[in-house]
Amino acid sequence: MNLPRFLLPAVLLFTGLSSLQAQTQPTDIRYSISMNNPANHYIHVEMECENIRNNGLNVKMPAWTPGYYWLINYAKNVVNFRAKTATGKDLKWSKTNKNTWYIAAEGGKVTVSYDLYAFSQSVADAWVDTGFAYLPPAAVFMHPDGALQQASTVKVTPYAGWKQCYTGLNPLPGKDFTYTASNFDELYDCPFLLGNQYSTAKTINNIPHRLVLQDTAGIDVPGFFSDLEKMIKSANTLMGHVPYKHYTFLIMGEGRGGLEHRNSTAVFSGGPYGKKDSDSYKRWLNFLAHEYFHLYNIKAIRPIALGPFDYDKENYTNMLWVSEGFTVYYEYLILNRAGILNRQDVYNMLRSDIAAYENSPGHLFQSATASSFDTWLQFFNHNPNTAVTTISYYNKGCALGLLLDLKIRHETRNKKSLDDVMRHLYKEFYQEKQRGFKDEEFRQVCENIAGVKLDEIFDVYATTTAPIDYPKYLAYAGLEIDLTPGKAFPVVFDKTGSQKNLAIKDMDKMNELQTAINKSWVKN
Repeated sequence: MNLPRFLLPAVLLFTGLSSLQAQTQPTDIRYSISMNNPANHYIHVEMECENIRNNGLNVKMPAWTPGYYWLINYAKNVVNFRAKTATGKDLKWSKTNKNTWYIAAEGGKVTVSYDLYAFSQSVADAWVDTGFAYLPPAAVFMHPDGALQQASTVKVTPYAGWKQCYTGLNPLPGKDFTYTASNFDELYDCPFLLGNQYSTAKTINNIPHRLVLQDTAGIDVPGFFSDLEKMIKSANTLMGHVPYKHYTFLIMGEGRGGLEHRNSTAVFSGGPYGKKDSDSYKRWLNFLAHEYFHLYNIKAIRPIALGPFDYDKENYTNMLWVSEGFTVYYEYLILNRAGILNRQDVYNMLRSDIAAYENSPGHLFQSATASSFDTWLQFFNHNPNTAVTTISYYNKGCALGLLLDLKIRHETRNKKSLDDVMRHLYKEFYQEKQRGFKDEEFRQVCENIAGVKLDEIFDVYATTTAPIDYPKYLAYAGLEIDLTPGKAFPVVFDKTGSQKNLAIKDMDKMNELQTAINKSWVKN
């Protein structure tokens, strides 16, 4: 997940491991959604479940969507809940907690129906009006309790005059606007965009990629898609593998943030900002590179707490400084290697992230691991207290990714780098073990590749608020950083009373190893 920092701060899936009670297990789950009057901002949902026993059925609405670490509690948008038998007889039901409905089923088929309020323009919320509909599935579809591993089909009936439906789900052959999901992790990972959007496609690395734009005004579409192609090839080359059979970029209008998926990216942003090669355009591409690289770093390489998911409550991890912060770091490297960002662009962007962390009074109070764990409480709940006592794991994680990369390059005499860590994690935990990594396993991989213990990074910089020795680490690549205090910073908690400039530049003189690292790390 990403909130644009320039605005605001073959699908392989890991199936759920929830135990499945025999009396509630459906063998077929079929959904249909419609929006006959989108001006009222409601969509209608029906769910059919087969082979239900007569001792009841629990259905649940997710409380959050993966990648957006906040309990949105989608059940709040549900109205007109009903349940019927195959013959149309109403079934008694009761709500047993905030997101669970118990249905006194009589066996056979049960049809659940409800209306859903959809009028929040965010990548994590459902939206419908007369122009288009954006439907993140966790915000739309209930599931039978214990059935997260069950397959399902979704039949979409677009509003009259709408001709397109875009989603990462595979279409059901011979059925218009009908899609299949092998389990609920796949279903909840594939948003729907409906309307009459502009779309174009091209084959990249022998895989189809589609670009969908809500509005093309002022956009050089061929040039923009060409830059996306360069970014995609750069990321694929880095990781050495492509984990999807098709990919779609869903780019909508003004709203909140971006959200990664295994074979798509959904963003509300308004489109590319500024002219090609401008700073604003480059930041826009950073934003998309961030979401794209998440298909490797968090959808594949992930903390063990983040999948299989518990959709009812918080899924806590200490490692978002890696999952999000390292993704920030790699958005810069990927675009640099793609020839879109130059060396000075990378320096400026790293400086911006480091400065954002160092000039935040929260760096005196909160560590990177604590920021990761407490994101459920703090990231979307800004107040005068959090403004001065918290940090962003995006910013500090990026800084720590930089330090770790340069440390590995230095200790291995530039034979290894953070790239090798990412590729190893991808192969061992995603491709071979098919699970997430434990905190200690991540550290062990880093230390094995570096060939040394990394106590300072993991035991000090990641888990405490101790000052970071930037000059030592940046010197490994022949870089200097200006720590001279600048203008006054009017926050009572800042001990220095001033901001750090933190400008990064090449040293005038470098030894052989520094030169080698400098030249291989970031291109001119």
